[in-house]
Amino acid sequence: MRVVFAGTPEVGLPALEAVAASRHELVGVVTRPDAPAGRGRRLVASPVGRRAEELGVPVLKPAHPRDPDFQAELRALAPDCCPVVAYGALLPASALEIPPRGWVNLHFSVLPSWRGAAPVQHAIWAGDEVTGATTFRIVPALDAGPTYGLMTQTVRPDDTAGALLDRLAEGGSGLLVQTLDGIEDGTLEEREQPADGVSLAPKITSADAEVVWTEPAVAVDRRVRACTPFPGAWTTVGGERLKLGPVRPVDPTGAEPGLEPGVVEVGKKDVLVGTGTGPVRLGRVKAFGKKEMDAADWARGVRLEPGTRLGGPVA
Repeated sequence: MRVVFAGTPEVGLPALEAVAASRHELVGVVTRPDAPAGRGRRLVASPVGRRAEELGVPVLKPAHPRDPDFQAELRALAPDCCPVVAYGALLPASALEIPPRGWVNLHFSVLPSWRGAAPVQHAIWAGDEVTGATTFRIVPALDAGPTYGLMTQTVRPDDTAGALLDRLAEGGSGLLVQTLDGIEDGTLEEREQPADGVSLAPKITSADAEVVWTEPAVAVDRRVRACTPFPGAWTTVGGERLKLGPVRPVDPTGAEPGLEPGVVEVGKKDVLVGTGTGPVRLGRVKAFGKKEMDAADWARGVRLEPGTRLGGPVA
């Protein structure tokens, strides 16, 4: 088949590479427009856009896929099917109608669970033990189209959203190519998603990533891992933000609170913080204007007073 791939961030690269190496003819790539990056705020192409240029594939960067000029360019490429991974914009019906075999999305959840922009983050935050990736045909309703294929992946106890997403992106790239093969061969049947079991995964904001120390240790752990690397978990100390890497509950059963929520205890080699149950051990931290470092090194440098409590208004 002639295919046009749609994607934007790095998570789309494994699938782009797999499609480019497949039996299908990659005739174009659709990605989000160049965006300002770095201190100079210079316009930079997306990771998918840069790789497509290296592959010598035409790259389309519409401000919005409803743009008539973009749709005319897409029609001129005459794709049979458009595989999609994390493109980042809603596709209008007029664009969905262009490829005769539709737009096929690789979504990083076991649909109908976790429809939306942040399925991996929500799976970790919710404490799911298994997640996966699903290929489905895009329809106007959010992530509600009929499915083609599925893979599953165990969520490890120390998984961050970034680590789990990387594994799903690699494994899902093969699933996407298999789906394209099956569509072309006529060996795949569309399956409507069940009405039961729908859950939503909206985008997680920086406000969501603030640690709530009165929550149980297991909930603090999940929030931090779900927000790593983006948008980045944080708390405050002395009225300034402190970014947090993954933490580890000291007592997984949470039987003994030990420390009051948010109160810091500095040892020779570690830093503990109280939660609504047992304390957690801090890992890497980054104070405002400083480099990321081990929590023990940070605590020694700032010389925290006994009984210091994390959290509270930002100065």
